[in-house]
Amino acid sequence: MLKHFLTVQDIPYSQAFGVLARAEEMKKVDYRSDLLAGKTIVLIFEKASTRTRISFDVAIRHLGGQTIFMTPAESQLGRDEPIKDATRVLSRYVDGLVVRTFAHSNLEEMRLYSDIPVVNALSDSFHPCQIMSDILTMKEHGPGLDKTRVAWVGDGNNVAQSLINAAIYFPFELFLSFPEGYNPDTNVIDLALKSGAKIYMTHDPVEGVEDADFVYTDVWASMGQEAEQKKRERIFAPYQVTEELLKHAKPECKVLHCLPAHRGEEVSEEVLEGERSIVWDQAENRLHMQKAILEWVFGNVDYSIYPVPARINPIGHLGPHVAF
Repeated sequence: MLKHFLTVQDIPYSQAFGVLARAEEMKKVDYRSDLLAGKTIVLIFEKASTRTRISFDVAIRHLGGQTIFMTPAESQLGRDEPIKDATRVLSRYVDGLVVRTFAHSNLEEMRLYSDIPVVNALSDSFHPCQIMSDILTMKEHGPGLDKTRVAWVGDGNNVAQSLINAAIYFPFELFLSFPEGYNPDTNVIDLALKSGAKIYMTHDPVEGVEDADFVYTDVWASMGQEAEQKKRERIFAPYQVTEELLKHAKPECKVLHCLPAHRGEEVSEEVLEGERSIVWDQAENRLHMQKAILEWVFGNVDYSIYPVPARINPIGHLGPHVAF
């Protein structure tokens, strides 16, 4: 059966914990296999990348495959070839597409016209590979996902939205703090709340990080938002993750950042280089989780051998919500 991975929810709930467990197992043994032997995966990147590009390239090679890297400047996509045309042609040449793009609708169109797997390496709406690896990092460094409180501080961007998606599956509490008007998409929030996710929202970063096990932040202006940089610096200034802000979190609180970081903006140099920071473990885990995701997409793993927690709140039950 053809599988695509555009959001966290593309992996069934019954298999998500197995994918997480496989990433843990792979990390322990520096996993290699021939799963992708003889297969070629195209990496289509409209946006610049370090961690995503290298971790996917290495992960594919560790699984025995080979890669072709392509940007719009190096293809007809940069000359307005319709996405559906390029996708149908690539489906006849290669075995999979890993795509880092702007509009999430580009990925949806690729999925519609593709005869091969499409994996979301980042869109303006979601960053599911990042968040799945972050769940692995929190599992390694936290008290247990069912006892974990995660505080998101900053823009309600694609990373925040995938974190909200993950809260539908994984039993952590999620507290989001962001400036007025910079909230995550209401459709993403509503889906999570109706699914029973434990999500709380506030405009107050101090309230947001209270008793947090993990404080997670990201850049204030993402790629494509450079023209808003100065405006966002003024608006987001109270949301900088500093040692002062972290005094309101748990003493053993850890700090997450998907990188690259703008030191002195969304996070202080002291915090990023301090003992609370686990961003380097977080970055490493991209490699291991990418292997596990690729194995889910291309492999035939029996995920039923991995325990799946019973869902505390069934689909359709309205979870907790703080209204503004």
